[in-house]
Amino acid sequence: MAYSTSSLSLLHSYQIIHSLHCHRTLKKIKPSFIFSRVEKHSSLICFSSKKKLSFMDQILDYIEGGPKLRKWYGAPDILAKDGNPLEEDESREGDEVRDAVLVTDGDNEIGQMIILSLIVKRVRVKALVKDKRAAMEAFGTYVESIAGDAKNNTFLKKALRGVRAVICPNEGFLSNVDSWKGLQHVILLSQLSVYRDTSGIQAMMNSNARKLSEQDESMVKASGIPYTIIRTGVLKNNRGGKQGFSFEEGSATQGSLSKEDAAFICVEALDAVPQKGLVFEVVNGDDKVSDWKSFFQTLLDNSSQQ
Repeated sequence: MAYSTSSLSLLHSYQIIHSLHCHRTLKKIKPSFIFSRVEKHSSLICFSSKKKLSFMDQILDYIEGGPKLRKWYGAPDILAKDGNPLEEDESREGDEVRDAVLVTDGDNEIGQMIILSLIVKRVRVKALVKDKRAAMEAFGTYVESIAGDAKNNTFLKKALRGVRAVICPNEGFLSNVDSWKGLQHVILLSQLSVYRDTSGIQAMMNSNARKLSEQDESMVKASGIPYTIIRTGVLKNNRGGKQGFSFEEGSATQGSLSKEDAAFICVEALDAVPQKGLVFEVVNGDDKVSDWKSFFQTLLDNSSQQ
């Protein structure tokens, strides 16, 4: 595998599996992967919809060894019944610790992969979703699901409360830069290189996505918040962790990248906070990354010299 033991402290003993679509709560939110501990061989998991535990509780029971260990993973002991346990007291806004990561599209396939990776890393996760109740049924209290208009300044200000970093897995979810005050890092997954390289009918089909991607990149660069823009090639449904990578300039217009690898790289980039900004291209290739922390540090060093 391309992921090394020095990458994520927990991921080195996990592998991606694709059997989550069987659960009835995933009619709208359908995470396509989760990490299953592997010792000598891989295993597939398919939970019955008749179980009383929520979907994410079942998954995390398996990963963590049982509900008694959930507290160690940072999950609450008691699940809320009304689907609204995560409303925040506005009086705490000024003194609240910023320790959460906001995923701007929790309905997006890559966004769900990012969310599940962050849960495994024991990161406090917030996510913008269309259906809060469906998200609660899918992810339980491991994710603070927020539904609303991301272009509304009041709503966005509330969504960003307690957030240290934002990961944007899809274009068109960034707005109201004035509400970003206090953010430490914005990570944007961008296919702008792909959109710019298309022509003819394909270019017409991608015109709106290209416009949104250009707006997102411009907004991030002008925000004054440290940012990382990850420009990928065409995103595909291939299994992640099976190939290496290429980070050559111009590679995004020629190659493709597994969605799982894209999600993995977004999470790895979280703690590599640039002083101003970092932009790089990535596709699947032949280069193996044995130490992602060192890799990002090299990128940051090279960027600061330019």
